[in-house]
Amino acid sequence: MRGVVAGFEIARRQAQAAADRARVIVTELSDARTQVDAMAIFDEVWPSVDGSTQVRPNLLRAIVHAGGYCVAAYDRASGEPMGATLALLGQTTRPEELGAPEPTQVAGPVMFLHSHMAGVRNSARNRHIGTAMKLHQRWWALRHDIGVVTWTFDPLVRRNAHLNVCKLGVQVAKYHVNFYGEMGDAINTGDPSDRIVAWWQVGSQRAEAAAAGAIKPINEKLITSGDDVRLVPTPVDIVQLRASDPGQAQHWRERVRELLLAAFDEGFVIDGFTDEGSYVLHRAAQAISPRVGP
Repeated sequence: MRGVVAGFEIARRQAQAAADRARVIVTELSDARTQVDAMAIFDEVWPSVDGSTQVRPNLLRAIVHAGGYCVAAYDRASGEPMGATLALLGQTTRPEELGAPEPTQVAGPVMFLHSHMAGVRNSARNRHIGTAMKLHQRWWALRHDIGVVTWTFDPLVRRNAHLNVCKLGVQVAKYHVNFYGEMGDAINTGDPSDRIVAWWQVGSQRAEAAAAGAIKPINEKLITSGDDVRLVPTPVDIVQLRASDPGQAQHWRERVRELLLAAFDEGFVIDGFTDEGSYVLHRAAQAISPRVGP
């Protein structure tokens, strides 16, 4: 029991340190009055083409009332909301279908937290507010005896891949083609909503190492693809590329889809990211301990 309490305290301190570095206060939003701050962030980050809101207030209220997670990150100087995160409780008896890498499969049912939305205002980019919110979410999950947090993310967005794999310590073994169907926000409209699933065991050695800053991007020049390791590159900035060259963006979508689907079918797991922006995949039986870069 003492070890569990110590783990909670370490996670709390790591979350607080990340918030201090980002110059924000991460606060749970437990009522409709405060939850409008999260709605405003989501609508600003993912503006709808038709002007509608991303999350209706009654739905947001119900998710939190039923035990879900909703926070906003407030600027320490101005008090203005800079980012927000929303997550739902889930349960599964088939974690491998949800996205669990093979070595982490356990007999169900597995309670998990599915992080549906996490966004930061453009004006607050590069302050690492996303990291602060995710580490708060990790602490929250541990406090509520939830061992796994999942979410989907676009495999082409390099900055998110780096955050998820290196700074948080997730593993990825599942690819969904056009997961959400046609999306009506200004960022994703016109592009297939392919997503990969982050599997974050929040109490694992990997998550602890990532939160401590011990997992670094790997020197790509030191890696050679072969029978036991694969490299899958990502574009420098897919959002900009969609606007400037839609055809090239579509080529990236199809190529990364092809490579990741094939690798996952062969039992590979994403467990690293390189300094040149490529996913590093190892076979599931080898992708257990955290890989600390050069």
